[in-house]
Amino acid sequence: MNTKEIIDASEQHIINTYGQRKLALVRGEGARLWDAEGRAYLDFFAGIAVCNLGHCHPKVTEAICRQAQTLVHISNLYYIEPQVKLAAMLSANCFATKWFFCNSGTEANEAAIKLARRYWTVQGTPKPEIISAEQSFHGRTLGALSATGQSKFHAGFEPLLPGVHYVPYNDVHALAAALNGKVGLVLLEPIQGEGGIHVPDPGYLAAVRQLCNERGVLLAFDEVQAGLGRTGRLFAHEHEGVTPDIMTLAKGLGSGVPIGALGCSDLVAEGFAPGSHACTFGGNPLSTAAALATMELLTEPGFLDKVNAIGAYFLGMLAGLAEDHASIVQVRGRGLLIGVEFDRPVAPLISALLDTGIICGPAGPNVLRFLPPLVVGKEEVDCVMAAIEACLEELGW
Repeated sequence: MNTKEIIDASEQHIINTYGQRKLALVRGEGARLWDAEGRAYLDFFAGIAVCNLGHCHPKVTEAICRQAQTLVHISNLYYIEPQVKLAAMLSANCFATKWFFCNSGTEANEAAIKLARRYWTVQGTPKPEIISAEQSFHGRTLGALSATGQSKFHAGFEPLLPGVHYVPYNDVHALAAALNGKVGLVLLEPIQGEGGIHVPDPGYLAAVRQLCNERGVLLAFDEVQAGLGRTGRLFAHEHEGVTPDIMTLAKGLGSGVPIGALGCSDLVAEGFAPGSHACTFGGNPLSTAAALATMELLTEPGFLDKVNAIGAYFLGMLAGLAEDHASIVQVRGRGLLIGVEFDRPVAPLISALLDTGIICGPAGPNVLRFLPPLVVGKEEVDCVMAAIEACLEELGW
């Protein structure tokens, strides 16, 4: 099919919840994609931080093919070997000792909300309320949507889950004031993604951790976008030396195969029991085989050192660009989770970059977001920088 045929068929048969789109991408390799007419694009969005290892990484592809020829699905009524191996590998690389697998980040956050509620009920001290941050994003199913601190996502779906409160991100005093004795869970992104790539001040997450300890509240970090090497550490909260009670993962975990995960300590895991939560496809052999291969690559010696180096290079180049363009308000991010805030909407710039063969996206109306595959090099960064400069000149920014 050519692009027009794909678009026509989509308009006829697909519910449009994504707005107008220009491309029909049909093939990918590394940091590059090709449309139906064979035009190449440099992907600096990685499927919204999903394709952390680039498109069709040979090792992940091999693992998927091998597992697809062996066993795709059996359900969690039985033990699943690649699921167990993945859980063990995740545990070996973080604080969590127990895992629940699902299909997406929103499902992982729904599981976190349910786990926290049931944990306190089992403890005999029900604390059903939740605090999350303004400008946060935790998903689009009803519980995760309720925890998302952006009203634009709520419109038309009220009433939301009761007992959810929002506080300003990066403000521990506001959080302290909101802890009312009924709150059992604080849910935060260690770096806010969809809300604009907001990096917390040093010490903020540690102060939140201390406050949760003092008030008897569980702390969950949503690492769906920031985790799995994206910031130059395997998990973004490691930059602050803080350990949560619960962590949620998805996006980059399966290199494009849908998978979400919730990790927690043995104690917190007691909040769930047989029959209290489930997921038909969660942790199936295919998705966990893909995730296991992904984790093996992400944890190879020196891999994250390269992410840190190329991230520092990209951020430095963007900071230099900001000095020459008054339209750029701020450059912020960590590793290869990067936002460039402008004093105007960035949609025209994103469109102009796409016309030059560069794929990127927004994080709010005024923030240009870059989420390139973690395997990009200086040559690709230089190509993107040249395109940005040309587009800014063309737009008169």
